[in-house]
Amino acid sequence: MKSPVLKCATLALFTLTLLSGCAPEVGSEKWCKQMEDKPKGDWTANEAADYAKHCVFK
Repeated sequence: MKSPVLKCATLALFTLTLLSGCAPEVGSEKWCKQMEDKPKGDWTANEAADYAKHCVFK
């Protein structure tokens, strides 16, 4: 029989795995919209470069 702690940890790991798979693909219209809504000061250098490449200079 598994302990309750192990069951909770397994459930938490499974939930995080499902949620992490929900991010839109870089360069998609949904991703571009998400980046437009995100404060520019919170962008990483890679995000800014990807935004310029995929959303500005299509």
